[in-house]
Amino acid sequence: MFKFFEPNKVFAVTSKSIKYVLFLFIIVISIGLVEALILSPEDYKQSDAVRIMYVHVPAAWISLGIFSALALLSLGSFIFKNKIFSLIAKSLAPSGFVFSIIALVTGSIWGKPTWGTWWAWDARITSMFILVLFYGMYLLAWRIYEDNQKVIRITSLIAIIGAVNIPIIKFSVDWWNTLHQPASINILSTNTAIHSSMLIPLSIMTAAFALFSLLIFLMKYNTELIKIKNKGLNRL
Repeated sequence: MFKFFEPNKVFAVTSKSIKYVLFLFIIVISIGLVEALILSPEDYKQSDAVRIMYVHVPAAWISLGIFSALALLSLGSFIFKNKIFSLIAKSLAPSGFVFSIIALVTGSIWGKPTWGTWWAWDARITSMFILVLFYGMYLLAWRIYEDNQKVIRITSLIAIIGAVNIPIIKFSVDWWNTLHQPASINILSTNTAIHSSMLIPLSIMTAAFALFSLLIFLMKYNTELIKIKNKGLNRL
């Protein structure tokens, strides 16, 4: 089945997809910003500061999702010995790294008016900071090592080991006493502690961020495919 991932075939699809994803992203982000900044209500305690949530939470979700994908792709690379998985993971990592930093920065901005401090070493913040470090190590390894086989092994190990941190980030608010409140949304249940007036813009902004990460992935993946084609290779 891996023949469908040959560079020439994939490039023919991904190169045309970018403009459609960009168009869809512009529409969704425009709707999301109107919902988040204008139509959604103020919080009765946090006032307008709660609007940071519409950037902070989606960024955190996307960064966790992408790193989970990196770990699965890296595991697939070990099992199937196929470089396609590592190439996809390499192309996904930059947007995940950006979103993890956005989550930390916006969390810090949000923390100042709500907690009275820019930074606190609680379990959720610390584990999220560790995720940023793993992203950084993953991307740095691709730049440091020139041997293709070696860098694939190293980056795969980084992603797989780093995946241990994902459930820690998720359940840190349940396992320890932290400044962060418990999760307001449970995807496995219809019960949610957040009102629909805030849930709708949060969902739209999450979709917009997902489209943006897809856009960055496609551009990065196309760049990698062009490098392969320039080497005269039809397959990895």
